Amino acid sequence: QVQLVESGGGLVQAGGSLRLSCAASGRTFSSYAMAWFRQAPGKEREFVAAITGSGGYANYADSVKGRFTISRDNAKSTVYLQMNTLKPEDTAVYYCAARETLYYSDDSADYDYWGQGTQVTVSS
Repeated sequence: QVQLVESGGGLVQAGGSLRLSCAASGRTFSSYAMAWFRQAPGKEREFVAAITGSGGYANYADSVKGRFTISRDNAKSTVYLQMNTLKPEDTAVYYCAARETLYYSDDSADYDYWGQGTQVTVSS
């Protein structure tokens, strides 16, 4: 069983930056692929970024490529999402997810554990 707790959300102006963190409980954090998804009001949850258990490989949605960076610190059992050049369309609740395998997926159905979400609001 893994518990995930996100933090770092907030209100920021367009063009600004935020860094989200997701702290995981439980053992063998490095054996889990991790991902960030987001859900805007009235929209379906969508993939943002994912990273392998080792942190050696990452994947991004086209909409955030070049602006967002996912990383992890396995010693701290934490995954991060650095978000730069934020746009109003990035406004959403951001969720951290863990998958019981080393390899990531961009399908939310493939993830086994979810955090409670953290709100990110980007004003224009």
